[in-house]
Amino acid sequence: MSTIADVAARAGVSKATASRALSGRGYVSEDTRRKVADAAAELAYVAHSSAFSLATGRTHTVGVVMPSLERWFFAELLAGIQESLLEQGYDLTLYSLDAGANQRVRLFDGILPRKRFDGIIAAGIQPGPRELERMLRPDRPLVSVGPHAEGASSVSIDDFAAARIATEHLITLGHTRVAFVGTAADAAARSFVDGRRVEGYREAMASAGLGAGIRIVGAGSGGGTTPDGYAAAAELLGDRRARPTAIVGVCDEAAIGAIIASRRLGIAVPAELSVVGIDDHQHAEMFALTTIRQRPREQGAEAVRLLQRRIADADAPIEHVVAASALVVRNSTAPAR
Repeated sequence: MSTIADVAARAGVSKATASRALSGRGYVSEDTRRKVADAAAELAYVAHSSAFSLATGRTHTVGVVMPSLERWFFAELLAGIQESLLEQGYDLTLYSLDAGANQRVRLFDGILPRKRFDGIIAAGIQPGPRELERMLRPDRPLVSVGPHAEGASSVSIDDFAAARIATEHLITLGHTRVAFVGTAADAAARSFVDGRRVEGYREAMASAGLGAGIRIVGAGSGGGTTPDGYAAAAELLGDRRARPTAIVGVCDEAAIGAIIASRRLGIAVPAELSVVGIDDHQHAEMFALTTIRQRPREQGAEAVRLLQRRIADADAPIEHVVAASALVVRNSTAPAR
């Protein structure tokens, strides 16, 4: 296996110059940098990560903490994060928070404090003060996706506005009996994002004078899955006399679950029931679902950009980026009968 000394000898430079040329740290002329790069390629030289870390103080590794990848949003978000990190020559270490309370304590109290990362991206989690302290250090910046964390840059959509616009779309079509489905049944167990979407729905209903008709039907402890949406909608649509004419899903997966439940009950969408989601899931087009579109892969890339800015300059300002989202009208909504 070739060493840095072999590369230096092939390029006709010192080991220190070869190291500077390959690491990008310190001045090296462009001609010398090219000669060193050519020598490294000819010798199939690969810098050892530990040696690089000792020389630069950087690990070129980013920790990523997020819920289960069973949710489409987080799978897409991770793909965007990984693609951007690989383009910049970074590796990532992924930790899932769906393993239970004990595993969460072990992660924040035992693993993260001793791990050497250049930075951390936390997606869809709501860290307590102690957990935030474990992630956020002067030499290790933090970027959050979704909930804002004090002292960290962030990227998110306006979840409140997304649910408000989805609800207003149904109200504009003449629907007065509009329900919200698919979030956690227990309000205390709802994620920050789900909570903001619930409030956006409430605001739209109250502003239209429909506050008395607000109905939030949850299912399960976490919410946001297709089975959660199915179970909530099946419960909601079972009573013909109290049945709503429109549903807002906390996300597309919940909205798709509601569409499946309505079909099982013989309720036509959109003739008898209009359904709106939030996300523009990969299956939204297949179900002709009207939705609020967001692009999680782009949010992942933006999170990496924000993190790299703080890695390069610890004094760089904290940034809060609101990603674009827009109403996409398909065939799951229609005027109220």
